Amino acid sequence: MSRELPGATAGFAHLHKEATAPGTLGSKVKELMALAIAVAIHCEDCIAYHVHDALKAGATRGEVLETLGVAIMMGGGPALMYACEAFEALQQYEDQAAKA
Repeated sequence: MSRELPGATAGFAHLHKEATAPGTLGSKVKELMALAIAVAIHCEDCIAYHVHDALKAGATRGEVLETLGVAIMMGGGPALMYACEAFEALQQYEDQAAKA
């Protein structure tokens, strides 16, 4: 899609880079926030992406799980179902890291 919409996709990539860059809040906190929002709004692709980036930014398993708890509180039952998707992604990334 970036070939067809280079301005929009490059603009979004720049927004993501700037929004998650360390500032008053660190990148890890920002990625955990993005994960909670992804769960609450039910975006499966965003969930996998932000679990990955949160771990890459140094988030622990416990931090990811607590983030999912906040997302469930904010999003209710549907968020619980999507939190299960995030938990599955977390397990897959942990399994990959253990094999590396």
